[in-house]
Amino acid sequence: MDLGLHLANFTWSGGADSFVDDLTRTARLAEQVGFTKLSVMDHVWQIRGVGPKENEMLEAYTALGFLAAVTERVDLLAWVTATVYREPGLLAKEVTTLDVLSKGRAWLGIGAAWNEEECIGLGLPFPSTAERFERLEETLQICLQMWSDDDGPYEGAHYRLGSTLNSPQSVRRPHPPILIGGSGEKKTLRMVAQYGQACNLFDSPEVAHKLDVLRRHCDDLGRDYDAIEKTVISMADLGDDEKVDEFVDHLGGLAELGITHVHTGIRDGSRTDELELFGERIIPAAKAL
Repeated sequence: MDLGLHLANFTWSGGADSFVDDLTRTARLAEQVGFTKLSVMDHVWQIRGVGPKENEMLEAYTALGFLAAVTERVDLLAWVTATVYREPGLLAKEVTTLDVLSKGRAWLGIGAAWNEEECIGLGLPFPSTAERFERLEETLQICLQMWSDDDGPYEGAHYRLGSTLNSPQSVRRPHPPILIGGSGEKKTLRMVAQYGQACNLFDSPEVAHKLDVLRRHCDDLGRDYDAIEKTVISMADLGDDEKVDEFVDHLGGLAELGITHVHTGIRDGSRTDELELFGERIIPAAKAL
C-alpha cells in the first residue's frame, strides 16, 4: 500500500513570513520519507471541517506548479478538481502543463464540485447536481480527446470546442492518470469504470460495498476491475503511540478490502514531526501490506 499527503490546511503556526519556506520544506520532506502523491484541494475558501472559510487557501493549479518546481519524484494532483470551476479545454491545458513541467508527474483528480457558498461568493458557476455530473462527464471526454491524436471539434450538450488541439502533449502517455472522487453509485462509480484509472472513496464502513458496486460497473462496461487503483482519503490522529498503532491496523483492514493507496494529511505544515513519524513507522508498515 502507498500513502499520499493531502495539504488542506494552509494556516500554519509559522505564519505568513515563513509560509513559502515551510511549504517547500514540507513538500520535499514528504517526498523524502516516502509519500508517493502530493495533493491540494481545489477550493478558493477554506472548507468546513478544516477551518473557518476566512483561513488561508491557495489556488490549486498555481500551487501544484510551485510544488512541481520544489520536488522531483512525487506525483501531483488536485484532490479533487471542481469540474465547473474551469472550462474543460483550459483544465486539460493546465494538467498538461503541470505534467510537462513536472516531467510526467501530473494526475487529473476531478469531481462534480459541491461548495455552493464559495461559488456564490466569487461568482463561480454552480449549476444543479444533475448538470454538474453531466458537465463532469463531458469534461472527462474532452480531456481524453485533447490527450489523444484527435484534434477535431467536440460537440456536447454543455461544451462545444472548435478544435481540441493540445500542444505540447503530456509527457505521460497515453495521458495523465485520471482519479475520480466521490462514491455515488449510479453516476460517479460508473464514470470511474468508464474513464478512470483510480477512484477515491470516503473512509467509511461502506467501502466494501462501494467497491462491489464499482466491480459491477466494470463488468457491465467490460473494464478490468483490477486495472483501477482503489484509494481512500483517511485523516490520521497521531497523538500517541497507541493511535499510531491503531492507524496502522486500520490501513491493514483497508488493504484486505483491496485498497492500494491511502491519502492522509497533517495538521500543521510548518512542523516536521508528523511527517518524520510517517516516514519512521507508518509508511514502512503500509508498504509491507
